[in-house]
Amino acid sequence: MIVEQEQQIKYTFSGHEKFQCRQLWLKKGYDYIESGKAFSDEDSVIELGVGKNMVSSIRHWLKAFGITDSNDQITDFGTLLLSSNGFDPFLEDDASLWLLHYHLVKSAYASTFYLIFNEFRKDKLLFDADLYDAYIKRKSSITPYLNHNRNTVHTDFEIFKKMYLSSDEKSKSVEDSFSGLLTDLNLIKVTLKEADDFIQKKKKVTEFYSIENAERDSIPVEIILYAILDNYQDSISIGLNSLEQDFNSPGAVFALSKAGLAAKLEEAEKKYSFISYTDHAGIKELQIKEKVEAVEMLRKYYDAK
Repeated sequence: MIVEQEQQIKYTFSGHEKFQCRQLWLKKGYDYIESGKAFSDEDSVIELGVGKNMVSSIRHWLKAFGITDSNDQITDFGTLLLSSNGFDPFLEDDASLWLLHYHLVKSAYASTFYLIFNEFRKDKLLFDADLYDAYIKRKSSITPYLNHNRNTVHTDFEIFKKMYLSSDEKSKSVEDSFSGLLTDLNLIKVTLKEADDFIQKKKKVTEFYSIENAERDSIPVEIILYAILDNYQDSISIGLNSLEQDFNSPGAVFALSKAGLAAKLEEAEKKYSFISYTDHAGIKELQIKEKVEAVEMLRKYYDAK
């Protein structure tokens, strides 16, 4: 079973410079680094065509999505996806967004994404910035390398929302009106709740958010298998409960219901002979019968397009 390795994670809630990742930033940043340039270059603002803070933000998101490593070097995954001959350099396929979402959560570089999908949302079906902040404050008291700062956590939560929710059309800022990269995944729902504001002596409407488990028919089975093979590299037998609940499991990352996850595994078994999905005496397991590299699932999917 894959569990959280607290001691190996250095949590951070900043680095994005208050900008969510925009639609073309990963490709723009990839091409910039691939051309041999560095974000510290004096002409980076001109070359990238954005402000200084946005240059830092692009650098942050490249790392968070696994396109570059801690030394700003392009990763194998970055090349496979975004090179001129890559799987989907301009991210025109929603499968690529699900793939990037997986890497964003799994990397834990942008810690809010990792914590909300893997843990927080399981305890709080409806949540807002205050509830998330309280969770981080509690967690910081028992977790190494996790420091709590209310303003930083609240700002990070706003960026988390903007990554998945379309911006307010009435936004006064042109930059704020730009949707985040992952809005098309429709992972977050908004709920309005009315309560009494005793200080102002009037009703107050508050936005709450939820990430509900669902069947997610739009996720290709190859993306699910990629996540499984990448996350359980040394496993040959994985229980359905683990695939639903473990940190960075497909159930946690993609917010898959148990029925949706089982349906994906059944589809995978019919399509690929290296796995089998078994149910013995009510114990449901995915069996990996031969070693297959995770990236092969991406090649299968994109080569068929």
